[in-house]
Amino acid sequence: MKPRLASVGAVAAGFIVTALTSTAADAVMHAAGLFPSAPRLMSDPLFALAAAYRALFTVAGGYVTARLAPDRPMHHAWILAGIGLFAGLAGVVAYYTIGGAELGPAWYAISIPFEAIPCVWLGGQLAGWLRLSTRPDERVHEIIEG
Repeated sequence: MKPRLASVGAVAAGFIVTALTSTAADAVMHAAGLFPSAPRLMSDPLFALAAAYRALFTVAGGYVTARLAPDRPMHHAWILAGIGLFAGLAGVVAYYTIGGAELGPAWYAISIPFEAIPCVWLGGQLAGWLRLSTRPDERVHEIIEG
């Protein structure tokens, strides 16, 4: 695979992981009756739960991006973080443009872009740490082989 295509694929995969897992968790929470159906608004603790699992899924997206990156894994993770920040800021603009409090608390809308950078960074770092911990020590191979 060409490096540029692999790079785009790595970032896209991280974005898809983040978006699909968040959407799937929302659907499961609604289907299980934990989240109320529209037009009823969720309580702040339920919004906090949604923010928490979205943060975890954003970490997972950063991890996937860094693991799949053909080179410079944190560079790719930063690109994903930028996309997440931009998308989250668009959500904040939509929140204040469309209806504000009718959609939920402002802190929740604002938390989404604020989660993007640290969560994707953490996922990228986890990928790097795991890559280093699973890499065989070259010196050990030199000793064993010879």
